[in-house]
Amino acid sequence: MTLREERSAPTPAPTSTPTGGPPTQRSLLGTVLVLGAFVAIGPLTIDMYLPALPTITAELQTTEAAVQLTLTGTLVGLALGQLVLGPLSDALGRKGPLLAGTALHVVSSVLILFAPDITTLGVLRVLQGVGTSAGAVIALAVVRDSLSGRAAATMLSRLFLVIGAAPVLAPTIGGLVLGATTWRGVFAVLAVYGVALLVLGSLALRETLPRERRQPLRVRATVRTFGSLLHDRVYLGLVAVAGLTMASLFSYVSGASFVYQEEFGLDQQQFAFLFGAGAVWLIGATQLNPVFLRRFEPAQILLGGSLAAVGAAVVLVLLATSGLGGLWGVALPLWAVLFAGGLALPNAPALALSRHGEAAGSAAALLGAVQFGVGALVSPLVGVLGNDATAMAVVILGAALAATAVLLAVVRPWQLGPVDVEPGAGAH
Repeated sequence: MTLREERSAPTPAPTSTPTGGPPTQRSLLGTVLVLGAFVAIGPLTIDMYLPALPTITAELQTTEAAVQLTLTGTLVGLALGQLVLGPLSDALGRKGPLLAGTALHVVSSVLILFAPDITTLGVLRVLQGVGTSAGAVIALAVVRDSLSGRAAATMLSRLFLVIGAAPVLAPTIGGLVLGATTWRGVFAVLAVYGVALLVLGSLALRETLPRERRQPLRVRATVRTFGSLLHDRVYLGLVAVAGLTMASLFSYVSGASFVYQEEFGLDQQQFAFLFGAGAVWLIGATQLNPVFLRRFEPAQILLGGSLAAVGAAVVLVLLATSGLGGLWGVALPLWAVLFAGGLALPNAPALALSRHGEAAGSAAALLGAVQFGVGALVSPLVGVLGNDATAMAVVILGAALAATAVLLAVVRPWQLGPVDVEPGAGAH
């Protein structure tokens, strides 16, 4: 085996629980449920207040673009937080940083209840994002502590099923809260959920990173670890593909409330229903992924999903610019984009993380930082271009095209070898 082959080969992941026994179906299911509860706080934080964006614009006497930047601030916090918490979890274990990040989210949510202006709200949303990042990055690291390759992709698909209810329910919950109180009540609900997570994590979460596998918490070692990641072309390509795929989804999240409510005249509850219906397609694709994995390699599914996303986005641009089909001419191709994204989302991270099991926290941190960082950079473009269906469609198509270009030019999925099912994959 050459040095290049040795570097690109997936690092075997331990498949034992902290107690030394093989992972059982029950233990894996319990892990998915606990991790899903933590990861769900991210979609809830991002999506619950979407129906209130026009209301916040009016109440704080600001602009639509400024309110959308509070969403961007959350994504920036998610990106930066993962770069810190990922290496911390490699050095200190998974459980402590996860609980600390969740506590920060609770404090930020409470302070938002008293935010007097859009600037304060924006700053606190950044802190909220930092706290939320703990669940996003550490959940991936926990999966990689136990599984790799195709087994990790399957596990991530199951995790997406658990967290998938969050984007479906979040706008609906937000709409219900707004029916009973103001937009600040949304953040009160988030604070209560965060407290419940702290209790759940303290009682139910098991440490998956033994002390003997932890990395030293030194700046030089952390820089060296990130340096090794940055020298892996395929890993970087997969990270970029994951980030651009996420950017297309966040472009939809950023613009959907204004497109559906202001351009097509839906009220908050109608928007919540239509937004949730779109999330169902995303979730459905993630749950078909394990079925496809029985016949196809993760790289093949990733390529197919990326190409399908481009095709659906082209249709979306044509219908949005022409006005054909009205609301459904926008919603239906959007759902197709979400379905295609659901095929790419589990496989790009699984393939990327399978290459660096020796530093799963740092690898997951860089992956998550790029995903949310690219999303933070791209999603405001919807507002800049006009906050209508055409603007949203153009940004989605641009992100999908860029993701596919990187996949073909940098990752070259046809050159990736087959990913074997790891021991224990059949446990779920």
